[in-house]
Amino acid sequence: MGNKIITFTEQQLEDYQDCTFFTRKEILRVQKRFREVSPELVPKTMTGNEAMTIQVPREKMETLQELRENPFRRRICEVFSRDGSGDMTFEDFLDLLSVFSEQAPRDIKVLYAFRIYDFDGDDHIGPSDLETTLKLLTRSELAPEEVTEVCEKVVEECDVDGDGKLSFMEFEHVITRAPDFLSTFHIRI
Repeated sequence: MGNKIITFTEQQLEDYQDCTFFTRKEILRVQKRFREVSPELVPKTMTGNEAMTIQVPREKMETLQELRENPFRRRICEVFSRDGSGDMTFEDFLDLLSVFSEQAPRDIKVLYAFRIYDFDGDDHIGPSDLETTLKLLTRSELAPEEVTEVCEKVVEECDVDGDGKLSFMEFEHVITRAPDFLSTFHIRI
């Protein structure tokens, strides 16, 4: 018998299993990844309220291999952090990786994709949201006229009710028909 480090209480592990798409082993792996981002800040043992109170700054979270190359890394951190700052607790990080896991159902992924693309938080994806998305995807390499043209085309093809922006239902209708959506909206732990 060795000195086994207890990372979480049994109740915490059960609760995390109930509210994520992860096994106990995967939850412990997620905690290890979280701790690697900021070992001076994140303790090995999180049996108290550390999992929901200790925040790793967004700038450090963005250095994770899983996010580093993603043009939406800042927005992903903002959407999954409780306070919208992008600074993440372990529970925020667990939610993020759970949603991006292979086990997460398509409807959950679609909901979070919508939230990520809805930059202004008005529950619609409007022209400014599309413009921001396009600039991030193309690393601002398109001319302003090209950005406008692409945004207008997207609205023209996807905006069923003609209000000039995409509702969640309109977004869902389009995204569920994208053959590579599930494979691209994924982070392996």
